[in-house]
Amino acid sequence: MRILYGVVGEGMGHATRSRVVIEHLLTQGHEVHVLVSGRAHAMLSKHFQGVHRVHGWHLVYEDNVVKKGKTAWSNLLDLLREAPILADAYRQLDDFVPEIVISDFESWSYVYAKSHHVPVLSVDNMQIINRCAHDDDVLEGHKAEFLLAKGIVKSKLPGADRYLVTTFFRPPIRKERTTLVAPILRPEVLAAHPTKGTHVLVYSSADSAETLEGVLKSFPNVAFRVYGVRRGIVAQEIDGNLAHQPFSETGFVDDLASARAVIAGGGFSLMGEAVYLHKPMLSVPLAGQFEQILNARYLQKLGYGLCRESVTHADVQELLDRADELTANLTAYHQDGNAEVFAEVDRALTELTAPS
Repeated sequence: MRILYGVVGEGMGHATRSRVVIEHLLTQGHEVHVLVSGRAHAMLSKHFQGVHRVHGWHLVYEDNVVKKGKTAWSNLLDLLREAPILADAYRQLDDFVPEIVISDFESWSYVYAKSHHVPVLSVDNMQIINRCAHDDDVLEGHKAEFLLAKGIVKSKLPGADRYLVTTFFRPPIRKERTTLVAPILRPEVLAAHPTKGTHVLVYSSADSAETLEGVLKSFPNVAFRVYGVRRGIVAQEIDGNLAHQPFSETGFVDDLASARAVIAGGGFSLMGEAVYLHKPMLSVPLAGQFEQILNARYLQKLGYGLCRESVTHADVQELLDRADELTANLTAYHQDGNAEVFAEVDRALTELTAPS
């Protein structure tokens, strides 16, 4: 089967999980072309043929807050500049003649599918905002942001033929053609053997690094392995009880699997990995990113971690004090690797391309 796979490039989580599904599709004998934006293009190009770069929606942040006006203006300029690149990608896809489109929250593959009358399968975590019902305590204080996010998500891939929603929490489904599946995990995570170490893994952007480092240094007897704050370093850098780690996929997974606990944002991919490995997390969602707020609030609601607006001394102390309790709660969570999502993808491909 000839498959067009669309991958949004905002953040690397979409590309990481899409790579897993694409590899599965190739092992099943399918032909796959990829439309992808942002930094994800370079990553997927290293692994697959037929990867086409297109413009993708991106967010502009200042002080850990999404700037809506600057985001809209930046995306408009990029779209106008890169329109010829999209046209060239579409010409190449016309030669490929896709039989179905799979989209991980990517719009141009969806537009191609609709204009060429081929079915669309949505595989992502974002659709949970629109296609499931959420309790008031999860939305409390953020209902306006929820309604805005819901509208955006609803308009992203409207009328897809099937929606597979990856999630570690299971709210009630409110829309038909929707199936909830376990998070898609990297092979490195599936191969990891969790142990109970003494260090805390920290993953953060450099935007609020000075404040974060100050809080972590107030725990001189706790070892923190920090990723993302000192970007571009090529070797470990020690700063008191902080070990700043260079980028390493293997090293990161090893540190995650052996961590006592995790401090990070509200991104779904790392959170799903931490839940799978039974690592309690202090989650600090980006302001203005409702999807991250939703993830973090469900994490706390399930007793798997803490949701906070910032990292304070009291928050870190609570994480350390409750680590054993939260880990015990996490032992109830299980998933069979990626078997669930692979089975649902295979079923959807067969059903959606069957002669009517």
